[in-house]
Amino acid sequence: MRFLLPALALLLPIQAQAASLKELTEDLVGFANNSIVPLIYALAFLVFIIGMVRYFFLEQGEEGREKGKQLMLWGIIGFVVMFSVWGIVRLLMTALPG
Repeated sequence: MRFLLPALALLLPIQAQAASLKELTEDLVGFANNSIVPLIYALAFLVFIIGMVRYFFLEQGEEGREKGKQLMLWGIIGFVVMFSVWGIVRLLMTALPG
């Protein structure tokens, strides 16, 4: 609850520029689509690359290879989930009347 007020304060400049709720929503979706989503994709790719390096290049025995496999698996799962959610959101954005 105590994080709600600062989060709302960050949205005030966006809301002041927006003429309607639709424009505010479009601005927030645009911000998330242009800033937050690429950051999450980059983090998933980084996790996959770290797992690949641990699996193929670092000689840590069987435990290190297993940890590398786990990291690669979580990176792939992250990509699949993000692509799925992104596809569903795009489908809803085009299917709903604007």
